[in-house]
Amino acid sequence: MAAKLNIKDKYRLLTRDLDWEFSYQERKQAFPYEDFEGIKITDWSKWEDPFRLTMDAYWKYQAEKEKKLYAIFDAFAQNNGQMNISDPRYLNAIKIFLTGVTPLEYQAFQGYAHVGRQFGGIGARIACQMQSIDELRHVQTQIHAMSHYNKFFDGFQDWSHMHDRVWYLSVPKSFFEDARSAGPFEFLLAISFSFEYVLTNLLFVPFMSGAAHNGDMATVTFGFSAQSDEARHMTLGLEIIKFLLEQHEDNLPIVQMWIDKWFWRGTRLLSIVAMMMDYMLPNKVMSWKEAWEVYFEEAGGALFKDLARYGIRAPKYSEVIEKEKEHISHQAWWIFYNFGHAAGFHTWIPTDEELDWLSEKYPETFDRYYRPRWELAKKMEAEGKCFYSSGLPQLCQVCQVPMGFTEMQSDPGQISYRNAMFEGERYHMCSDGCHDIFVNEPEKFAQAWLPVHQILQGNCGGADLEKVLSEYYRMNVGADNLDMKGSPDERRWNEWKKGAA
Repeated sequence: MAAKLNIKDKYRLLTRDLDWEFSYQERKQAFPYEDFEGIKITDWSKWEDPFRLTMDAYWKYQAEKEKKLYAIFDAFAQNNGQMNISDPRYLNAIKIFLTGVTPLEYQAFQGYAHVGRQFGGIGARIACQMQSIDELRHVQTQIHAMSHYNKFFDGFQDWSHMHDRVWYLSVPKSFFEDARSAGPFEFLLAISFSFEYVLTNLLFVPFMSGAAHNGDMATVTFGFSAQSDEARHMTLGLEIIKFLLEQHEDNLPIVQMWIDKWFWRGTRLLSIVAMMMDYMLPNKVMSWKEAWEVYFEEAGGALFKDLARYGIRAPKYSEVIEKEKEHISHQAWWIFYNFGHAAGFHTWIPTDEELDWLSEKYPETFDRYYRPRWELAKKMEAEGKCFYSSGLPQLCQVCQVPMGFTEMQSDPGQISYRNAMFEGERYHMCSDGCHDIFVNEPEKFAQAWLPVHQILQGNCGGADLEKVLSEYYRMNVGADNLDMKGSPDERRWNEWKKGAA
């Protein structure tokens, strides 16, 4: 009787013995994308997945997690879990998560499935294919967790359609489309390293803590269920960067260029998370500034010190982000408050207690730059003059964020603006970081599909804003958008609580 194989031997058979040599085709023809980025791989056998997970172990672990996860979902629904959240304002953060983050998990599933075919090393192919399955599972668990709220609140009903069309959702969408249209090594560095390893803790850890503090146990549960997967994804990110740097010295400048690019693109994407943490959680956990200091400056600083032995330095413009942490959440929420009539969720003016909390967390900047804005907005609202911008914001050609962020290094009161010429056309960027990215790849970013440009050209349902919102975006105007105060969501909530009392 043959001895039972241990996990180490099973992993070796899975990632080594399933590979084969090509007899009637050249290996380069089988993996055509492996060398066009300039990356040099000398020995794929040096690839090591730190988890060394086999298929039978993978399905066993995931099945156990699914059983527990859906039991909690059922209990949440049966016990009217929607009544236990802190405040209906909180659910607008969940609307952004469903429309802006969950579709990215699906893009990650597609991206890893694609690159899992493109690598000559079978170890890397197996790791990518397993992560692809993980990402698809995350899509499903998030949709199932948040679908409960669709029965009771507006704005959840058409999240996939909205992700593909709504103006502000082009920020996360363009991030992944940029990564997926790059080569396989850049995709891995963009998503597995820069996003999953360096920045993902800023999304999942504080946000899931925020869900717990606000009584949203469905969101907490899918977050915790995903965390063990995220641990594997982070190790894949660290493995890929060390593998590339150890394979050939010529890889170093390419890897550094990608780190600079994707760190900047990632921080622009996380500006949405910053405003969610500072403005959209009624019961707050920590400020965006505190989260950035813990999860990037401390943890990321240690990481880049470790990578310095390979010749890697901290990402370019890290010092700008260090200044930006004082401003970015306030500027992002102000943009959405100005355009709340064109958003698929509700906005609001912070309460007096929340303004005081922000003053405490941002003592150097909030009272000077941002409290006066909210005091003015509060005064206008009391006079029946609630302000909505009648124009459309100019968008950055690269990150597609509205051009409302300011000069962090020199004058936080001055809008930041850069531009570049390409083939006789002028393109506009929000920062030095986005300007560098455009200048390095102008052919790619000149093709960006900018929602404001498309609206003005009549390609989004016509020139009338009402038609754009109702027909092209499929929003229920007056229910999904505008101010939280007086919204159908708030009215229903007050009726439920009155009835419960």
